[in-house]
Amino acid sequence: MRKTLLLIIILVLWNSTPAQEDSKPKVVNGFSGGMMLHTGYLFGEIPEIGYTAKGVPLGIGGKICIHLGQHWMVGGEGYVSTLHQLHNGSYIKYGWGGILGEFYWAFKHVMPYIGLTVGGGAQTTFLMFDGRSGDWTTENNAIFHKQSFCALTPFIGCDFILTKVLHLTLKADWMNTFSRKKMLEPTGPRFHVGLIFYH
Repeated sequence: MRKTLLLIIILVLWNSTPAQEDSKPKVVNGFSGGMMLHTGYLFGEIPEIGYTAKGVPLGIGGKICIHLGQHWMVGGEGYVSTLHQLHNGSYIKYGWGGILGEFYWAFKHVMPYIGLTVGGGAQTTFLMFDGRSGDWTTENNAIFHKQSFCALTPFIGCDFILTKVLHLTLKADWMNTFSRKKMLEPTGPRFHVGLIFYH
């Protein structure tokens, strides 16, 4: 206990020691942005129609951030993600975005990070239980539904530093969607890969 208290006192005194003017850390420490592709696995029940949705989504999106100090980023991101169903043109599509906060650690060749995005978007569901999308026949047994939602999306990832201005990023997230009625499904983990440019 005494050693811990002594260590805290030393750290506080060290952080409060006056520094030279040119050694003070900048408040805004650059910015970054880039594009990412994603996949993953989504699953869940749609009880209104007695349907179980599951499968591998495909999508694209990106983010742009301002760096604050040595460990924080704030910015925005947005994505479109499509989950194909029934092998006939049916799909469940998400378009969403939001404001993100991210905490990161910078090492020599890697930069792990963790964060949260707060935002929202829309879910579009088109399920055609008979027929196919490749003809011009009127389909009778089909459902089209669109619903807006709010979203909380925690994420974790790591940048691999290729050059000073170019990073390869790998990220995993789980978007939790909420509407006035209920939490929307399907949901599940997504895995992103992309290139991020730093300035």
